[in-house]
Amino acid sequence: MKNKKLKSIIVLSVLIMLLFMSLNVYISYIGIKESAKKAIANQNIEIAETLARSLDVETYKIFLENPEKNKEYQMIKTFLEDARKTTGALHVYTLKIDNPKISKAMIAAIPSELEAIPISVECTVPEEQVSLAYQGQSFATDIISDAVYGEYLTVGVPINDQTEVIGYLAIDVGIDVINDISEKVLKSSMSNLFINGLLVILVLVFFFLLNKWYQMVLHKEIVETEVTYHSEIQSLLASVQSLRHDVSNHIQVVHGLLKLQEHDKALNYLTALSEDIHSIESVKLQVKNPGLAVLLETKRLTAQNNNIDIAIDLSDDEFDQMKTTDLIKLLSNVIDNAIEASCEIPEKDRRITICCKKNPDNYGFVVKNTGSKIESINQEELIKSGYSTKKMVPGKVRGQGLFIVNEIVNRYNGELAIQSNDIETTVTMVILCRK
Repeated sequence: MKNKKLKSIIVLSVLIMLLFMSLNVYISYIGIKESAKKAIANQNIEIAETLARSLDVETYKIFLENPEKNKEYQMIKTFLEDARKTTGALHVYTLKIDNPKISKAMIAAIPSELEAIPISVECTVPEEQVSLAYQGQSFATDIISDAVYGEYLTVGVPINDQTEVIGYLAIDVGIDVINDISEKVLKSSMSNLFINGLLVILVLVFFFLLNKWYQMVLHKEIVETEVTYHSEIQSLLASVQSLRHDVSNHIQVVHGLLKLQEHDKALNYLTALSEDIHSIESVKLQVKNPGLAVLLETKRLTAQNNNIDIAIDLSDDEFDQMKTTDLIKLLSNVIDNAIEASCEIPEKDRRITICCKKNPDNYGFVVKNTGSKIESINQEELIKSGYSTKKMVPGKVRGQGLFIVNEIVNRYNGELAIQSNDIETTVTMVILCRK
């Protein structure tokens, strides 16, 4: 189920990535086309201004006085034809604008295969640009669609006779020129688009690998936590079973004495048993961290079942500057080692001290136990995975406790110290708190 969900997320991510890449290409193409259109318009306005300055204004003025296909008309048209061929424009022509809404083509240079344009015919320049021209300004239109002449962009500049505008010189640029330049720019930009797409893919791969790594770390922590709690539950069950066995034996003795009518002996036995129970130190731990409270109560019960004197010293703190699972793994491994070591010596000498202190900038955890001296006190050896000074027991993994403890201490930039002599062994763990 998880694999299917993960595959669905990957497929969806790829589809979204492709969608964004396609959208990016489309937006880039539109942007490039608009930029190309503006660049071409500005370039042709400059060309038109040069042509307008080169135009024989006197000859054109004579033509305007008598707008017919006369000698002046032919001279101007020849000039415009040369200009059209030189610039590669679709059409080059002059305009008469004496109305803010309508423009009229006067003399036009167009391809020979097209029908000649009559003098003073209404032109296709939009009203917005005609209004600008009527005010004496240069203009550039958007793409114009014409059933006869196709799609083109028109620019126009005034033809000046000193301070007077006597007409406009216009140039039509075919859509093919705009598209060709746009495609060239787009092709040159494809490498950037490809790099952008590659970056998106790399980001997706990075997040996928990060997710896999996180899942692995999470799985490892879950497994370690399950093992720790399973071990604590097993320890608690063993302690409960031991207590049940002891209680059962005491009840059988009392029951036997009562059946034999030995009431005084039964009473004396119960009195002695009560004194023994009260002689066992039973401190009610006031621990704010629930996980730590359960752990210490469980370990205290285990120690008492093994006739180990145990003392616990706690600061009034929640110990919440580290994860509860880390706190449990840290102490349970060291305390288990202490209990196991104490069980190897005579009962009268068995003692364990557990100290959990909150200092200004760190937590200090100290576990002391009586027992045999650890012969190999090389700390580098002791914290290695699989290294153990204890006897090997079939079916039981050895040498992981201090290795796990060291990993947790390092995770919090803390310190681990192990000291051992003929009387006791001390394990000190310092965990740095967050500022």
